[in-house]
Amino acid sequence: MGRPKKVVLAYSGGLDTSVIIRWLIENYGCEVIAFSADVGQQEDMEEVRKKALATGASKAHIYDLKDEFLREYCFSALRAQALYEGKYPLGTALNRPIISKYLVEVASREGADAVAHGATGKGNDQVRFEASVMALNPNLRCLAPVREWEFKSREEEMEYAQKHGIPVPVTKERPYSIDLNIWSISIECGILEDPWIEPPEDAYIITKNPLEAPEDPLYIEIGFEEGIPVSLNGEPLDPVTLVTRLNEIGGEYGVGRIDMVENRLVGIKSREVYEAPGATILYTAHREMEHLCLDRETLRLKDHLSVKYAEITYYGYWFSPLREALDAFVDKTQERLTGTVRLKLYKGQCIPVGRRSPYSLYDYNLATYEAADAFEHQAGEGFCKIWGLPLSVVAKRRPR
Repeated sequence: MGRPKKVVLAYSGGLDTSVIIRWLIENYGCEVIAFSADVGQQEDMEEVRKKALATGASKAHIYDLKDEFLREYCFSALRAQALYEGKYPLGTALNRPIISKYLVEVASREGADAVAHGATGKGNDQVRFEASVMALNPNLRCLAPVREWEFKSREEEMEYAQKHGIPVPVTKERPYSIDLNIWSISIECGILEDPWIEPPEDAYIITKNPLEAPEDPLYIEIGFEEGIPVSLNGEPLDPVTLVTRLNEIGGEYGVGRIDMVENRLVGIKSREVYEAPGATILYTAHREMEHLCLDRETLRLKDHLSVKYAEITYYGYWFSPLREALDAFVDKTQERLTGTVRLKLYKGQCIPVGRRSPYSLYDYNLATYEAADAFEHQAGEGFCKIWGLPLSVVAKRRPR
């Protein structure tokens, strides 16, 4: 396979991708076009563009994808209640497929013969990028410079950057690798690589230490329509505004810190620290809405499929027939998931305290133990006999 002539790089402006532009030019002699997706990383994207061009990119494309990212990716995972290994709301795993989608689009528009990313050879993102690109355009070549270059550490990368005058937002004193978007923040490296050590406060970006959160709890209400969050305290909001506000509110109350040892796709365990205040609030509220509105057997099956949904998203299979099929199931379960959930935020906790819906399956007359009780208690005797019959048969046949 010959050398690529024109490469579109998924460019973040961080250490790895900043170095990659110069490295590709020096080692492949190719034209490099930068593509950056604004998925809510709270950066001046015009400065990102200027930096890419100053580093050697021939062009720099910037797309604002925040709304699509939330509507089509994050809210789909939310409706599925997809949490990887029961904790991680998949922020980075969800933004890789949307970045790949537009990476392929830019490559087509520019006539590029290859795309590139900054993922490592033992990380999850290499798979997410490359599997997504293969699903969307299997004829495009994928380059992963971090898997082949000569640098053995982030310190060597920083020295290379300094040598070539490439500004990077990393120092030896704060050597964290951070992937930030509107749905969650992933924080790795440095002292965090020791799973015994508590993450220092300087590792966190948008959440306050719960010990320093306000002394009084805050009550909020999240409104849903067909499983999609649409309002905060009765005020209709678009996805970007809603999640931004919840990140601010949740962060102030210390909600959404996640510290876990997770199983990476390549087979190793990795200590990961996440911040996801808005996502944590929405997952908690959405779960309560499901408990209120879904029948028992649908909820049980959905719990099982939620695990699979999270796994295939984490594993880079977003653009797969399986994910589309799971979405069809999820869509059906969400048809009557409309209503409001009230939550209490207090010292890092997000506690559901109220829920209501016009489609609620909660029947007061069946549930109450007061005078309005309409449950047919006499039916309980026959129910218990039939339910316990298999156990009774086994017991009678058991040797004494």
